[in-house]
Amino acid sequence: MTMAKRTDTQSPALHAADSHDLIRVHGARENNLKDVSIEIPKRRLTVFTGISGSGKSSLVFNTIAAESQRLINETYSAFVQGFMPTLARPEVDILDGLTTVITVDQQRMGGDARSTVGTATDANAMLRILFSRLGQPHIGPPSAFAFNVASVRASGAITVERGARKAVKASFSRTGGMCPRCEGRGAVSDIDLSQLYDDSKSLNEGALTIPGYSMDGWYGRIFSGCGFFDPDKPIRKYTKKELHDLLHKVPTKIKVEGINLTYEGLIPKMQKSMLSKDIDALQPHVRAFVERAVVFTTCPDCDGTRLSEAARSSKIEGVSIADACAMQISDLAAWVRGLDEPSVAPLLGKLQHTLDSFAEIGLGYLSLERPSGTLSGGEAQRVKMIRHLGSSLTDVTYVFDEPTTGLHPHDIQRMNGLLLRLRDKGNTVLVVEHKPEVIAIADHIVDLGPGAGTAGGTVCFEGTVEGLRAGGTLTGRHFDDRAAVKEKVRTPTGTLEIRGATAHNLQGVDVDIPLGVLAVVTGVAGSGKSSLVHGSIPAGAGVVSVDQGAIRGSRRSNPATYTGLLDPIRKAFAKANGVKPALFSANSEGACPTCNGAGVIYTDLAMMAGVATTCEDCEGKRFDASVLEYHFGGRDISEVLAMPVAEAEEFFGAGEAHTPAAHRILQRLADVGLGYLSLGQPLTTLSGGERQRLKLATHMAEKGGVYVLDEPTAGLHLADVEHLLALLDRLVDSGKSVIVVEHHQAVMAHADWIIDLGPGAGHDGGRIVFEGTPADLVAARSTLTGEHLAAYVGT
Repeated sequence: MTMAKRTDTQSPALHAADSHDLIRVHGARENNLKDVSIEIPKRRLTVFTGISGSGKSSLVFNTIAAESQRLINETYSAFVQGFMPTLARPEVDILDGLTTVITVDQQRMGGDARSTVGTATDANAMLRILFSRLGQPHIGPPSAFAFNVASVRASGAITVERGARKAVKASFSRTGGMCPRCEGRGAVSDIDLSQLYDDSKSLNEGALTIPGYSMDGWYGRIFSGCGFFDPDKPIRKYTKKELHDLLHKVPTKIKVEGINLTYEGLIPKMQKSMLSKDIDALQPHVRAFVERAVVFTTCPDCDGTRLSEAARSSKIEGVSIADACAMQISDLAAWVRGLDEPSVAPLLGKLQHTLDSFAEIGLGYLSLERPSGTLSGGEAQRVKMIRHLGSSLTDVTYVFDEPTTGLHPHDIQRMNGLLLRLRDKGNTVLVVEHKPEVIAIADHIVDLGPGAGTAGGTVCFEGTVEGLRAGGTLTGRHFDDRAAVKEKVRTPTGTLEIRGATAHNLQGVDVDIPLGVLAVVTGVAGSGKSSLVHGSIPAGAGVVSVDQGAIRGSRRSNPATYTGLLDPIRKAFAKANGVKPALFSANSEGACPTCNGAGVIYTDLAMMAGVATTCEDCEGKRFDASVLEYHFGGRDISEVLAMPVAEAEEFFGAGEAHTPAAHRILQRLADVGLGYLSLGQPLTTLSGGERQRLKLATHMAEKGGVYVLDEPTAGLHLADVEHLLALLDRLVDSGKSVIVVEHHQAVMAHADWIIDLGPGAGHDGGRIVFEGTPADLVAARSTLTGEHLAAYVGT
């Protein structure tokens, strides 16, 4: 069959279908947005800038991405929609020209113990197929190399129809690769008995040190009346049987004082009451006990590889799948490149491409066995990017939330290349970002502001980079800001000696960190900065370590509860109205009965991400209507919790609502640049940088002498970096020692002392490549950091 030939030689006029090249937003009012109307070009890279809290996320995530998700949900069958919550339409008049949105955020990846970098991407699946084809000896299909699949053997009658004949199989087996001892987790838990009891005492003398197990209550009656052991005998004098009954006895019916009760050994009881629960949901004192008592040790059977002996015995050129997953990804890519096997050539090509993507995105230092829960927010986001780079989808909208978080200036250039590649495939790329290096490559810029919270929510500028520079907006004015290298540096008051540090990829590092000054530890991503600072400086007496990890607490927690600010506020409300303070807590008596004080109804979806919908009874205020009739300083409690920190600081600072205890905490929150956060905002909605600054504000009241900060500029606008530097200066001038792990050149230039790790990432890093003042680093230009800092300060 011949192809039909086109007869017209002239190019036709623009097709009607090609005219939809804009995403139109009209009248957006989500959160603090004030009737925002903009047009975003499709198939281009648009960067949204503005200070923290100016409304960038409200526009990009809560309006554009949320509406796209809602419309996609409506395409499912009525049956599927029955299992899904009805998503509310964002507060916006018109949204035109939307395409499918893929959000690449900085949420930490799966907390499942068996989730690794390899399973989170396709790399592990491809390796398993490769080993099932080429591995010697042959042990079975790809599942035989999977640590998520257990080996099963069963026997019984299984009817198999083959035409008219029926055959009966007597046994069934499935070969999995899971280590039977640790069940694919790589670690086994052990209980440290010395943390459960003091063996020199008897039970009646208070030998048990488990929270809640006192001899005064029901436990005391059970232990005294069970008759299995003598409660007055020291535990170290127990016989083997008595100790077994105390620790391990299975549930046994007993009668105490005429009441039927059940006696159970301490360890099974603990496993049910404490160890089976999510550790973050436990009360703080119980959590501290569990963290002390339960010790995780590497599984002795599989040596932490998670795989069965059979899976480890099958090798390709002397390398097992456990060895391959333990390799640094850049080394694994080189090994795969060396395999020449025509029968699996397409698979090798695809695997090669995936592994090269890791190296290209600056994650070549990871290994496939690295648990995905241990990745930082920025690393998790870049791992998610790898999935999309190999995707065949085009004409979709990718939304990125600060993709340069945790990246050295050297790595930012590579990230820019990836963003442009996604755009050049024909996708619309929307990026929320503060770094001038990323803003510089944008095709279109939307600058929100002018302030944060209620002072933001309007579009201050739309256009190109040149236009932004010329415009008078806050971002435009600070765009070409360059901090000068400090002329005069402080003199150290002492040193913190680290000797022979070998955590992760550190290669026996010896370093003296000066105290009493602002010391900055820098180096490319994966060079060993966090390993040096968090692994070698013991968090203990006098050391306050502030990282970007999730804050332990539930989705009910907010800045007011976390900082202890709610206590003085509740007491002030109670005193003014002559009622109990518990009424003014959404976790206690004052809670709205419908949503139990959460303000939202959570719907957990097994097959998709859970969704929160605003409670219709309290309209998200979280309190029972009767509580809102009590006022203090002319405001009810829900209005106070809805205030931004800056407004609350004024409110509690003077006038009839003057509350010194609350005002002190609010001042510290404003000091760390969180003036725009509302007091009642759930902690789960904060970015990594905001979480860290909230922790810093809380710790500032402590008596610590050494502050260790991990990238405090994450999520900070150019204008806010100045405030942060002033805060760090104040901390140092008040006699504290501040050690900062940081990539931001303004912080490096402002340091008194710089320690540069490298020269590369992974096993190419882990060494000190420079120690000295910023001026010396710029003059020497001997490292990647030195070159970028010299370019930044313009010498």
